[in-house]
Amino acid sequence: MGKSLLTQANPLPALLVGAGQDRFGEHRGLGISSISFKVTPQNGNDIFIIENTFREKGGPARHLHTNQDEWFYTVEGEFIFEVGQEKFRLNPGDSLLAPRKVPHVWAFTGGTCGRILIAFMPAGKMESFFREVTGANAMPPLDPELWRAHDMELLGPPLTVA
Repeated sequence: MGKSLLTQANPLPALLVGAGQDRFGEHRGLGISSISFKVTPQNGNDIFIIENTFREKGGPARHLHTNQDEWFYTVEGEFIFEVGQEKFRLNPGDSLLAPRKVPHVWAFTGGTCGRILIAFMPAGKMESFFREVTGANAMPPLDPELWRAHDMELLGPPLTVA
């Protein structure tokens, strides 16, 4: 039977991150959206969770993660996804898992606001990727070497959203 948090050698403290807030009180822009770190890893084997808030249509380039499963939970708005050859439309309350090594791409389809929670399991190099790319306040550049340095493969452009 697993140990409770109280009996683990290194128990984690409770962590409250308020609505619309970043764990570190920082602003991280991606041009059409912003992200807030909600749960950050103590090491690359932990989980990493972000909230991505969209003001405009769009999303990241088609890519795959070599070491992370990526889980999405729609909070507000509508999003379209392609995972492998399958296409999905997510509305508030819907979730989707994109397994590691499977190509995927997604986008906010428009409206007032889109919000989605994204979890990376294990975290790997995802926190460092987002720290690096949000400095420019633009979507991550289509630079294969940047993506590869963070254990991802850049496979194509973002989805076109009419």
